[in-house]
Amino acid sequence: MKVNEIFTSALSYHEYRKLVDSLLEGGKTTGINQSDKLFEFTKLNVQRMNRIDKTIQLKEEDIAKIKAVSRQHNWLLIGDTWCGDCAQIIPVINKIAESSEGKITLKIISRDTYPELIETYQSNGAKAIPKLLVLIDGESEPDCSWGPRPQPAQNIMLNWKNNKDTITWEDFEKELHLWYARDKGQTIMDEFKRMLN
Repeated sequence: MKVNEIFTSALSYHEYRKLVDSLLEGGKTTGINQSDKLFEFTKLNVQRMNRIDKTIQLKEEDIAKIKAVSRQHNWLLIGDTWCGDCAQIIPVINKIAESSEGKITLKIISRDTYPELIETYQSNGAKAIPKLLVLIDGESEPDCSWGPRPQPAQNIMLNWKNNKDTITWEDFEKELHLWYARDKGQTIMDEFKRMLN
């Protein structure tokens, strides 16, 4: 299946948030794997997304850059609600798309819906999410991709992976989400400006 066909069947941000709310009511999360731990992550991530939706603001120069996009972009984001990075990133990407005055359309799909998609578009040999695939002017395959997280957040992840004997998962999570809170989506925006060029 071509990526543009998957894009057509994916959810808008609004539909994605409605799905998450209905899954939470049933004690579930997105994706095949279901557990109490993933459900708790999802509850926390909904709080994160709600906060970001209410507080995220793009700079005027960033909005001008987004509006200057000359070709139609369809952005297919592979992500799940149990993923902390997705919770921090997807609302920012949605804000970028909303600011484009219709030049960027964002759709979201669970990693498990089309497993071959994340197999094809891995990040450094891993099925890491979120992963954004950029289709330009109705092309059937991506022109470029982004993910799974902004470079400073990726550095925090790599530091933890290389120092698991001295950095706990809890300390890693705290450092990562503190970075996201302080950054307020600006690094994501900066990376996307370079991508839009």
